[in-house]
Amino acid sequence: MGQQQHENSTIDQRIAERLKVLRGERGWSLDELAKRAKVSRATLSRLENAEVSATANVLGRLCAAYQLPMSRLIRMVEDGFEALVRRDAQPFWSDPETGFARLSVSPPAASLAGELLACTLPAGVVIEYDAPPRPGLEHHLLLIEGRLDVTVEGVGHELTPGDCLRYCLSGPSTFSTPEDQGAKYHLFIV
Repeated sequence: MGQQQHENSTIDQRIAERLKVLRGERGWSLDELAKRAKVSRATLSRLENAEVSATANVLGRLCAAYQLPMSRLIRMVEDGFEALVRRDAQPFWSDPETGFARLSVSPPAASLAGELLACTLPAGVVIEYDAPPRPGLEHHLLLIEGRLDVTVEGVGHELTPGDCLRYCLSGPSTFSTPEDQGAKYHLFIV
């Protein structure tokens, strides 16, 4: 077997194992997943047993069923992770419309359950989310500086420095700052 074939079979095996774990975590039967993903039960069984390689189309359907970005699934099957994430290697993103900024201090990794974000929200900004990328997403939000109002599924919370808000997100949420004060916070996501 050539090197490329060996690498592909190893990745297929890891994808198979991860797909089996994801289905087990949700308590779904193969029939239930087949219905949700619109993929045949036979194909799912063969994928979970690493008898076939997953196509992008099938992976896309499975990721939609699991409400999981494909990038996250791929990270889950990569070899290991770098234990030390240097500051200059931490991914940064900023919303040009609101000024919201997030630094992925501890990015997602295959064998780690959580990730850590350092966020900044300017004064007088409201950000609304209709739904989480994955229902039941666990958040631990620690306000470092400023003031932040967070509404989780209709329940409002006014945070001041040092306050930690913990919740599992299944519905809408809103993050807002007063007109005269922004906020810096750390968000740990599991």
